[in-house]
Amino acid sequence: MACSASTCQSNCYRDQPQEEEEDAKHTNTNSIATNTISNNNRNNSHGLCLKCKANPPISADTHADDSRFCADCFRANLFGKFRFAVTSNAMISPTDNVLVAFSGGPSSRVALQFVHEMHSKAQKNFDASRDRSLPVFGVGVAFIDETSVYSVPSSEQDNAIGDITSIVENLALPTKQLYVVPIESVYSEDSGDGRERLKKLLDAVPDATGREDLLLHLRMLALQKIASQNGYNRLLLGSCISRIACHVITATVKGQGYSLPADIQYVDSRWEIPVLLPLRDCLAQELNMLCRLDGLKTVDFIRSPGSGINGLVSSFVSLLQEENPSRECTIVRTAGKLIPFHFNRIQEIDDSNVPLATRRRQKRYNLKPNECFSSESFCFICNGPLSKSDLLSLRNLEQCQTSPDTFVGACCSSCRFQVLPQDPSLLDQFSAVLPRQLVARVKHDNLDNYSVLREQIQDCLLSESDDET
Repeated sequence: MACSASTCQSNCYRDQPQEEEEDAKHTNTNSIATNTISNNNRNNSHGLCLKCKANPPISADTHADDSRFCADCFRANLFGKFRFAVTSNAMISPTDNVLVAFSGGPSSRVALQFVHEMHSKAQKNFDASRDRSLPVFGVGVAFIDETSVYSVPSSEQDNAIGDITSIVENLALPTKQLYVVPIESVYSEDSGDGRERLKKLLDAVPDATGREDLLLHLRMLALQKIASQNGYNRLLLGSCISRIACHVITATVKGQGYSLPADIQYVDSRWEIPVLLPLRDCLAQELNMLCRLDGLKTVDFIRSPGSGINGLVSSFVSLLQEENPSRECTIVRTAGKLIPFHFNRIQEIDDSNVPLATRRRQKRYNLKPNECFSSESFCFICNGPLSKSDLLSLRNLEQCQTSPDTFVGACCSSCRFQVLPQDPSLLDQFSAVLPRQLVARVKHDNLDNYSVLREQIQDCLLSESDDET
């Protein structure tokens, strides 16, 4: 009897008519692919856009990725990536208030522009509808002022803030509220005292990479504080493939492989305000090109280049990208195969104001994480989920108090070796100038879960009799 499997590797024989039919299919498929390639080559040879086949491409370099499309098709393709990420992951619903983190660079500038376009379209649909039953989501913009950390002349900083203000104000209606907040706002005290405490905190970290990482975590805390105090329930960042690729390498080097899947997904809901990454599929080169084509104004800040692991990895990834333009995509695509956590998704929407199509799309594209990785304890510094080895390092869980030893046991191994000072005297200084949000994590977020964690790792712990022997 003939075998019906197309991938059969045995010595059996198939029916002759079936073989002829499949050969015809392969011949047609190959001819179609050949014709498509030849048509694309013909369009490129004639200097036409690969998509519309009517307009010239935006670049004369045939080896560049952006040379395949004209300006209109290139922009439509980039916006399509953004819109698909937003809709397929249910990032923004009509009842949401979205805070866009704006740093002045091309990535955050494009993110702000695309959110503004979605906002304007939603407003037009609301004005055109008769019943106006579907609300329009709100949009705000936040900029974190870091002049207390980087020595920048006050005149340059004032000009930069003025440029950011004009960028937001020049956006078409609806208007967006702009929040310019210093990074020392993570402290509840006045700005002068907060600036001094922030300086002492950073000075207590001897490692250059640790200082950069701690500053990044404080920036996220400041953004979370702005969103929470002003009624925003979504925080949108402009992180693109290029930045995520660098983070994949640095996290691997620093020993953060366990928490890496949490940082590279479209949605991160472990924070009080969920964090969104709608530009996760866009390259920095594409975003820079769009800013030039559309005349989107950006703001450059003079900052000292990274001198630690972060700076080395950034230079390394840039060199890889120059040699092969697909390297960054390969890095992110490979890391994307890691199993996400349960908090890497938006909870399903049951609001009747949300269209049925949006709710169905959310159920279709939402992540299916492995629930066995649902860690409930997080590093009090970087908020990364703690691995089992980190949990095993915790001692005297029920008797933990806010002492320096507790801070050592309540953070991940990466922060323990790169952020926390090794000198006990500096550790006392470090713990004394921590923001209250971080201290609260040690008191509540971890201590409340210690009894549950102890049950989970009970088999790995030594009994008192074993400890004595």
